Amino acid sequence: MSSCSHLDQLSRLQLPRLSQSVHREECTQCFDSQDDSQGIEVCLTCFNGGCLDPERRHALLHVSKHGHPFTLNVKRKLKPSAKRNEDEEPPAKMTKLSISEEREEDKYDYQTVVKCWQCDSSNGAELREATKNPQVQALVQGVMQSMSSARQSEVKAWEEEILPCEHTLTLEQFANGPIPASGLAHCSSCDLKENLWLCLTCGSLGCGRQQIGGASGNGHGLAHYEATQHPASVKLGTITPEGGADVYCYRCNDSKLDPELASHLATFGINIQTQTKTEKSMTELQIEHNLKYDFSLTGDDGKALEPVCGPGLTGLSNLGNSCYMASVLQTIFSLPAFQQRYDTFAQHHAAVCTEPLPAECIECQMHKVADGLLSGRYSRPAHYVSSPEADTTTPVFQAGIKPTGFKALIGKGHEEFSTMRQQDSEEFFTHLITALRRDGHKHKDRTEPDATSVFAYGMEQRLQCNDCKKVRYRVDNMDVVSVSVPAVEKGKDADGKTLYEEVQLWQCLESLLGVDALEYACPSCQKSVHALRQSKFASFPDVLVVHAKKFQLVNWVPAKLDIPVLLPVGDELQFTDNQLGHGSQADEVALPENEAASATLPQFNEAAMAQLEAMGFPVVRCQKALLATGNSDPEAAMEWLFGHMEDPDIDDPIQPTSSSAAAFEPSPDQVSMLSDMGFTPAQARKALRETAGNAERAVEWLFNHPDDSGEDSSAPAAAQPSEPVIGGSKTVPAIYKLKAFISHKGPSVHSGHYVAHIKVGDQWVLFNDEKVVKADDESVKDLKKLAYLYIFEKV
Repeated sequence: MSSCSHLDQLSRLQLPRLSQSVHREECTQCFDSQDDSQGIEVCLTCFNGGCLDPERRHALLHVSKHGHPFTLNVKRKLKPSAKRNEDEEPPAKMTKLSISEEREEDKYDYQTVVKCWQCDSSNGAELREATKNPQVQALVQGVMQSMSSARQSEVKAWEEEILPCEHTLTLEQFANGPIPASGLAHCSSCDLKENLWLCLTCGSLGCGRQQIGGASGNGHGLAHYEATQHPASVKLGTITPEGGADVYCYRCNDSKLDPELASHLATFGINIQTQTKTEKSMTELQIEHNLKYDFSLTGDDGKALEPVCGPGLTGLSNLGNSCYMASVLQTIFSLPAFQQRYDTFAQHHAAVCTEPLPAECIECQMHKVADGLLSGRYSRPAHYVSSPEADTTTPVFQAGIKPTGFKALIGKGHEEFSTMRQQDSEEFFTHLITALRRDGHKHKDRTEPDATSVFAYGMEQRLQCNDCKKVRYRVDNMDVVSVSVPAVEKGKDADGKTLYEEVQLWQCLESLLGVDALEYACPSCQKSVHALRQSKFASFPDVLVVHAKKFQLVNWVPAKLDIPVLLPVGDELQFTDNQLGHGSQADEVALPENEAASATLPQFNEAAMAQLEAMGFPVVRCQKALLATGNSDPEAAMEWLFGHMEDPDIDDPIQPTSSSAAAFEPSPDQVSMLSDMGFTPAQARKALRETAGNAERAVEWLFNHPDDSGEDSSAPAAAQPSEPVIGGSKTVPAIYKLKAFISHKGPSVHSGHYVAHIKVGDQWVLFNDEKVVKADDESVKDLKKLAYLYIFEKV
């Protein structure tokens, strides 16, 4: 329609800036995409993406709401010649751990049409002649050539650059002369002839640890390091004439580069020009492992598990190490509270959303994910495989929806969740719950219920001095029950893998609720005494999330232990009055709350403490590390611990200090950050004072003290401070039935794969990224024992 009278307006529109997100791949409010028959409408003013679905009409909603009159319709189709060679071998030499990205222009054909919604307010009038205008042509090219929003939030490759370290750069060698060929034939401590590591300091040859690729090893190379502290070794069989090889620094506990490898090997009579690569490098093993890592998709009878599709059975495509997020999203959206809150109640939110774009609104993105998972519109097989034995075709796994926009928004500004690295599913669950509550508090005008409240409960802690018998009670708001799982070795299997005794889940819960003794500076006795501490539930949640901590430090690296955990009969947990705390009793005398009592240790971040203790660190070291690193980040605390292991006072008791909140004055930036969440400056300042400037704990404090105005916190209070609002119910018995569990497969907290098993009706369903299948009863029984997170619904 070249007769459009608005072309002058169109030609004045600006090209997208380099930093601007261009949502041309899919709608920002649903998962309709450029691959669908109607394509996506990209706003040429703000570059929002909207769909043309006749029911949702998100493109029309954007035009009518913002008054942006021009869009670019984008469609793409896969080229017939675009086929992936899945049998292609990795290159012989790799210096980076990477999976390269295919160029889109090589795989797809694109079709674009400019539309004017002033000429046609229903579907937009096509302006096929408009691109003859140089300014319009440049605008269209700018949209299509810019980095899309999905590409901006994704990493194009999984990459781990291998760099030198101080130990390889300053390597000291002992010249012992050339090593005869017989000395390089097998490990000096055993008969292994592969996976051999040569110490670059003294030339000792030891076998490595058992590797992910299946290569055997007894760890004699590590034993040599522990005995000598010689830092670096090279893996025989990976040395190439070009100077490449696997070099490992035990002090850094990581793969490193040795720039002088040729001269270092020459010390022992090894000429790299004559070397031939005979073994896979650690990089190749890791790539192979990442590409093949999967939970079994076959039953005990060897038959493939049946794929399922439909509402509530939609897969989530892996964005690159995003399985931790997928498992959590599938689990929470299997719960009625989240289905109602973010599907039913949020469906009309877009019309009144106050954020500039839906991509920047947590409410919009949560509804988008809920609609994508629950509607069933996107739950369809990606392709079909013809069966030679029948005239029908067999459906294969779904393509899955890609929650790229959700991941970018929910991880924005977070040190870990903004990356493409593998993360911990329990930590992500906690982060997501916190983000949703902050968003809810920021928009106090919303009347919808808080779905996260189903996880909330109180944990009561009772402390009693053994001398004066006086007591103190404290109740903390919690969302996850973290239980330690004792590791009792019972031997090794045929492959040398450690086996552990089975542990009852109820036993772990009873240990959590047990009594322990500790040293305590009693404010009543005015001296250091022994005290007894016991935890009980102050209330019970509607949905009980149990985190089974099965980690320990192995050579200073957190390692996951496959300890079998047995659930009670029928997958039910029942709590009675014995597990419920009742607060201070009439015959108990409370410990005084005076200046001496305030000279106690601060309240430590319980989640961080639990994670550090699970790694095997003593309590006092965990506390010192958290105090030194802001009392919130277990990773930062762990790094501090590694750097202070040799401190002479590392195990000395922490000297208590006065907890006067007035001693800390928050910065304007800290106050502004909390004010942006909907709190008053006075509330923000008080929360930051109460938590010594820790923003994460300040937010928690604010949520726990909603009635505290924060005004003149240093002056004598006219009224008692408000009690924290505790979620959950005190009704007993509290009976729970297993609804879902998240399993982790892999040797470390930083690697491996997460999947979710969810009870849908009477059938267990396995959600493995985009693969959604009926779970095999026997595999469910086994994987349930090795689960990482258990989700129980109250019945």
